[in-house]
Amino acid sequence: MIALLNLYKQSFSNLQRNIWVLSLAMFVNRSGSMVLLFTSLYMTNELHFSMGDAGVVMSLYGIGSVLGSYLGGWLTDRYSYFNIMIGALLSSGLILLFLLMVHSMVGIAIIIFMYALTSDLFRPANSKAIAVYSDAKNRTRSVSLVRLAVNLGFTAGPAVGGFVALYLGYKWLFVIDAITTMGAAALLYFYLPRKHVETVPRNPAILKDSSTSAYRDVTYLIFIFLVSLWGTCFFQIFASIPQYFSKVCNYDEGTIGLLLALNGFLVVLIEMPLMMKLESKTNIFTFIRIGALLLPVSFLVLFFGKAMMIWAILYTVIITFSEIFAMPFMMNFALSRPHAERQGQYAALYSISFGISNIAAPLIGLGIANKYGFNMMFLFLLFISMLTFIGFTLMGKAELKKV
Repeated sequence: MIALLNLYKQSFSNLQRNIWVLSLAMFVNRSGSMVLLFTSLYMTNELHFSMGDAGVVMSLYGIGSVLGSYLGGWLTDRYSYFNIMIGALLSSGLILLFLLMVHSMVGIAIIIFMYALTSDLFRPANSKAIAVYSDAKNRTRSVSLVRLAVNLGFTAGPAVGGFVALYLGYKWLFVIDAITTMGAAALLYFYLPRKHVETVPRNPAILKDSSTSAYRDVTYLIFIFLVSLWGTCFFQIFASIPQYFSKVCNYDEGTIGLLLALNGFLVVLIEMPLMMKLESKTNIFTFIRIGALLLPVSFLVLFFGKAMMIWAILYTVIITFSEIFAMPFMMNFALSRPHAERQGQYAALYSISFGISNIAAPLIGLGIANKYGFNMMFLFLLFISMLTFIGFTLMGKAELKKV
């Protein structure tokens, strides 16, 4: 027990204060982040849209995410990431409040699109901040600390959100989310040192040199494609799996929220000490590959699980370990590969990969489930996730040869 406590202590040591500020802000923000989790249920259960309609609207979240990430990366390489983070949080929080007044499919689609666009301006700027406030030795742990904060908030958010939706109504979810988003902006504004941000050196020549562009980096573009496939499969946990739990397993919103909260709780409990043990490893694709392999295993569990609670819990545990192994090392690769002046662009492409995933996940998952049933959806996702595992395996071997 003492050894375990010492491991936890070491895993949080030697990280900059500013990484802790970023993490605290992300915890506050994600504690209220319930829109992506419950919007599809809000549309089908309260507004009585079909699963297909909900999938189309949720795919617009992904389109907004792609555009927001691209714009955020362009802005981050040219302007203060501090201002971009603050502006993105404030504007996305305000936009959420319009969901209280709009009930048409078109109106909700526009709001979800604008919310995703403004909130994802934040991602490249936040990635740049993590890169600035960390070094090569502790970058994976710095990424994991921010992810821990996100998942700690995510542990509370879905659990609370499920009961808020059940007993107070879905609209209160949007109010809570808006308040916490603006609260995160306030934390960054008052506690992140702006003076340091304004004195970060830049080399304009690198921005003018097209050979340093992420769009010329073939290896990185292949990596981004594979991350998009991985994300399309992983984000079924938000896109189609809540519908499966609701319509096939007959779980209520509270139960679904607790299952989603288990994902965040496990990340909080396990990821930081595990990264402490693994951060000295140089072949990061080993761990990305493990994360990719766990995805098809999770879909097999649901396919054979026959809607029993024990299998729903096992699915959540397995897909959480997929996230724990894959995400920190994927982000480390994205942040460590470019020149400092190109980190915004590389981070934007990384965020865009997940934006593409957010477009594809509801369209593919809910679309197949709506037309052919959930078992056919699981088989299709099993096939795609196995291709992703093979792709990361081949890429890892190629990168190892370069060392």
